[in-house]
Amino acid sequence: MANEINLVPDIKNEMIKTLKMRNLIFFLCIVVASVSAGVALIFGLIEGGQKLAIEDKKTTINDVSAKLNSYTDLKDFITIQDQLGKISTITDNKKVLSRTFNILSAFLPTGADTIKVSELRVNLADEKPTLSFDAQANAGKEPYIDYNVLDSFKKSMEYMKYDYGRYVDREGNTIPSYCMIEYGADGALLTDSGTGSVYAYWTVDGEGCSPTKNSSTTTSNSGYEFESYDGQRVVRVWRTPQFNAWYTSKKMNLDGTISGVEHFESACTKYIGDASKNSSSPTWTSSNEECLLVPNGIEGIRVTDSSNGRDSSNELVLRFSAIITLDPSAYKFTNTHMIALPPSGRHNVTDSYVQIQAMFSERAADCTDGDSACKTEGQN
Repeated sequence: MANEINLVPDIKNEMIKTLKMRNLIFFLCIVVASVSAGVALIFGLIEGGQKLAIEDKKTTINDVSAKLNSYTDLKDFITIQDQLGKISTITDNKKVLSRTFNILSAFLPTGADTIKVSELRVNLADEKPTLSFDAQANAGKEPYIDYNVLDSFKKSMEYMKYDYGRYVDREGNTIPSYCMIEYGADGALLTDSGTGSVYAYWTVDGEGCSPTKNSSTTTSNSGYEFESYDGQRVVRVWRTPQFNAWYTSKKMNLDGTISGVEHFESACTKYIGDASKNSSSPTWTSSNEECLLVPNGIEGIRVTDSSNGRDSSNELVLRFSAIITLDPSAYKFTNTHMIALPPSGRHNVTDSYVQIQAMFSERAADCTDGDSACKTEGQN
């Protein structure tokens, strides 16, 4: 048996291993360098492409900018565009000054005790609008100078409310405000003489007012009861719910929800029916806890001075000046179909153009030195 003899020294073996490791490392370095060069080339191409794209966009922007600047009406266009963008903000902040007479009509008592205004100032510029006025109170009977009239007037502020909302068709679509007639020829709300219910007329033939155009179906005209008012074809839309009639026809639920009939959808007033005593004829109640005309109640009115005097008919009256702070929402343009509600819960229809004059009178004269009846013990 032949014996193997290793003639290669150990140091030679170590050198061979080292050479192999060197060659492997050299090979790996070549591979890594090649990959790095490839990646650098790709990034270079991307960067170059981006620079070309950016330069192209800059050129396009410069061309468009030069073209825009060449328009002589550019400044006017930009101004108009800016104003159009502010329309919603302007509309939201817009206030309706004419509502003052509606509000005042709810404030002033009618009957034996009367209050008439001799001077009125309205401030809508501040965050909270105010009514400042000089007025005179007449008890209508002895003693004519009665501070209870003024006291009652102040306490009524706590119960003053307002209501607003939208008119809707049978499918719940909003009827445009310009399609609605809410006031008669005398300026008073349209009111049923028998029940006192308030309603409005929907002018269905006006442009954009057709039931078909406001509804999702083409058969929405069917079922509407048309009337003629002031030469126009109209549909009567009740602002005051027809409670039991709608309940019987399943158009109004006990929780106050109304559907399937044209009606006024109030943002303030809620209706609740109680059928525990009579299931076919429930008892209905209304509530309005959010829309307070004078949010601070009796604290919302400040009487600055009061004194005795005589009116233009030489009757004894109590003169006073007051400032009332109102809820700004009552004047807000976007709160449509707003009416003021006196403590009774019914709208005082003294807002007619004929009756507005009755709210005002000539300022009462001071008591003369020899007028002992005028200078009573209550004189301030």
